[in-house]
Amino acid sequence: MPEQSPGSRPTLEAVAARAGVSRATASRVVNGGAGVRQPLVDKVLRAVEELGYVPNHAARTLVTRRTGAVAVIIAEPEIRIFSDPFFSQQIRGISKELTAHDTQLVLLLLEGPGDFERIARYLAGGHVDGALAFSLHIDDPLPAIIRRSGTPTVYGGRPSWTSAPSDQGVPYVDADNRGGARAAVQYLRDLGRERIAHIAGPRDQTSSTDRLDGYRDVLLDADPALITEGEFTVESGARAMKELLDRRPDLDAVFAANDLMASGALRVLRERGIPVPDEVALVGFDDMVSVAEDTDPPLTTIRQDVEGQGRLMARLLLRGLDKDSAETHAPASVITPTTLVRRASA
Repeated sequence: MPEQSPGSRPTLEAVAARAGVSRATASRVVNGGAGVRQPLVDKVLRAVEELGYVPNHAARTLVTRRTGAVAVIIAEPEIRIFSDPFFSQQIRGISKELTAHDTQLVLLLLEGPGDFERIARYLAGGHVDGALAFSLHIDDPLPAIIRRSGTPTVYGGRPSWTSAPSDQGVPYVDADNRGGARAAVQYLRDLGRERIAHIAGPRDQTSSTDRLDGYRDVLLDADPALITEGEFTVESGARAMKELLDRRPDLDAVFAANDLMASGALRVLRERGIPVPDEVALVGFDDMVSVAEDTDPPLTTIRQDVEGQGRLMARLLLRGLDKDSAETHAPASVITPTTLVRRASA
């Protein structure tokens, strides 16, 4: 058996010798390869633990042609990412799934137009095995950058870019935004509300347009004065609520396209002395518990499993990477359900 000098780093040869197997067999076990009998796998793993062997990342990459890392690309400014609990929940779900598969998360943020070139170089350099991208906008150049790099990718949110033939059938995970919005507005109608306003999200994101479509599914002849747009932030929700009250002071309900905007709307209603839900009922979207349960009154909202969607995105990507060809065996897209969570605001 080869001697390990004191303080030296254990080698694969030492693992093979300790386990009583060939170096090739030890390499297959350490790198997750198939075709090794379980008793031998157990011997190698026991030797790895006893020796404290840590695989050399560069050598492992040469053998497996995998980096063991996945990029997470969020097409929003840093200040929004770290202030909106939606993103922390999605990243948490992604991180849990990647960690369970011994894969590192590399977070790539987009602050301005110059960052697209940086991300293009990084992806083209082969630093990651795949990418997870979400919160994209309709005119976003990111899908084309990813396509040119050849990086296997799963998207968060229904794609709005399908002009290129290679974009057809792009894998993605999303919530049933339209169905959830429909349920929210129907719930308000069932409460007897007749003048239901909507604070939509940015029109250049499919989650916003889908929720607006769900609102219109129920209110086919909705007054345009009852619809305004925010930016998925507390401040934009407050501005939108002021605008709605100035236009239609007789409104008796509001459906906001996310909980942050709903909390901003609630603040304005309270400032103007309008009781919620007695005079105006309010429903949000997302069920960000840190927001929905902290408002006064607590927020009725549409729940989507944001953390679960993050895990599912990572799972679909890893499943595709484990195929012989991620392009040929592209993972299916998934729409996750939404449910109404009743609290005191409606």
